[in-house]
Amino acid sequence: MKSKIASLAVSPGLSLYHAGPPLDLGPLPSFFYFSLSGPDSLTLDPFNQPVQFLHGKMIRVFSLTLPGHEAGLPPEGAMQIWADDLARGLDPIGVFLGVALQAVDFAVSERFADPQRLAVGGLSRGGFLAAHVAAKDPRFRFLLGFAPLTRLSALKEFSSLNDPLHHLDAHRLAPDLAERHSRFYIGNLDSRVGTRNCFDFAIAIADAAHAKKIRSPQVECFISPSIGRDGHGTSPEIFRQGADWIAGSLLI
Repeated sequence: MKSKIASLAVSPGLSLYHAGPPLDLGPLPSFFYFSLSGPDSLTLDPFNQPVQFLHGKMIRVFSLTLPGHEAGLPPEGAMQIWADDLARGLDPIGVFLGVALQAVDFAVSERFADPQRLAVGGLSRGGFLAAHVAAKDPRFRFLLGFAPLTRLSALKEFSSLNDPLHHLDAHRLAPDLAERHSRFYIGNLDSRVGTRNCFDFAIAIADAAHAKKIRSPQVECFISPSIGRDGHGTSPEIFRQGADWIAGSLLI
């Protein structure tokens, strides 16, 4: 099933893509979901399965095009584009964060998204960017990651860089995520992004919450049998579980 989507002009050159209930219904609970390009994240199976499982619910799903996924670029080369840009001193991650926060402000100001009921999530590299967005914008009370990338240095594309880029690791975001509700799904033998890296990220958030005297940190990490290339696949069952969690969290 392909989701019907609309393109919203945030500013010249910046489009925010939307699937879900009509925009004229006023502000609704909203899930910002990142995977590939904005349109592909919402329409291309299996990457859009969280969107499929949220279909028919009173939740809007928004997406943006990730760095390295612009028109005509093959998705499998995106991480090399990131690595090349960072090697040249560019900041594709920082640029995306600025764009994402602008898009969120637009959705809220236009009364499309309810600022009290916002979630953000993503698949693989999209999960990495979702964590950075959540850390920057406290309006996102819920963070969801499917097989999330958490350390750029874990990827072969970044192995030749002199700077291991530890300052960009998702683990560094833990203090800013300590008071959020976070859920991560990872395969037990994910050699692409690293099962241990995802687990350590969840523990880092729990530790940061403990340091803030939060007695029951709302962070979960689910480890299940790996599937797909490098153990980096996500099954429909896992996508459904994540979508159900988003629905249960936002529709309260």
